Amino acid sequence: MTFAFRPMIRHLVLTLGFFGALSGAAAADDGKAIKGVVELFTSQGCSSCPPADAALKTLIDEGEVVALAYHVDYWNYLGWADTLASKENTDRQYAYARMLGRNGVYTPQAVLNGRDHMNGSDLQAIRSRLETMRAAGKGLAVPVEAAMAGDGISIRIGAGDGKANVLVVYFDRARVVNVERGENKGKRIAYWHAVRDVQTIGLWDGKPTQFTLPASVLLEGRGNSGCAILLQSMKDKETPGPIIGAATVLAGPQGKL
Repeated sequence: MTFAFRPMIRHLVLTLGFFGALSGAAAADDGKAIKGVVELFTSQGCSSCPPADAALKTLIDEGEVVALAYHVDYWNYLGWADTLASKENTDRQYAYARMLGRNGVYTPQAVLNGRDHMNGSDLQAIRSRLETMRAAGKGLAVPVEAAMAGDGISIRIGAGDGKANVLVVYFDRARVVNVERGENKGKRIAYWHAVRDVQTIGLWDGKPTQFTLPASVLLEGRGNSGCAILLQSMKDKETPGPIIGAATVLAGPQGKL
């Protein structure tokens, strides 16, 4: 399987321009620095995944990482078709497998900063690895700010080294699913930040840059109720590399996460 970052072709207004350099790492509303990005590859049909889904919720509640859940479709044959899964999510996981030099994929897999992976259920190991990455200069080096602003979503990316794609990852903030068949039959499971779509909106070339999206791309209470902005370098045309900046925006009065 292959994964290609697709240009955003709907609901997009781009405004590029110099707005002054941002300083420091991205921060949550309470002032905590964003420590990294955790991308969890999970499935409603996998009996090992509920603890990882719960661990992701803990990370979201702590507010110190950008946390995303990519539901994959390759466990659907076990008797339950994941209601949040997509082929695109599976393709992204296979793209990471190529980047990591792995022959296959698994769930629950947590990919950290686009650089490393581990079991998504091991919350303490995830926290520890993110701290180690930050200390080694493999954290979020480029400041990214994103927030609702009137009828738009303002995205600001600061200065830094290199080039990277600017991705918008749309997600459902929360969804409760009654699993009726398969390995998790009879369970009622809450899922958070389940990814619905990934779109590339531009290229960052190391200079301060600004983008504006219409607020209508986020729909409070249904559909896309949040999005993450990922600044991700590429290993090649179809293979993602390190994530060097990130931020999250929620629909409604909550504003920025």
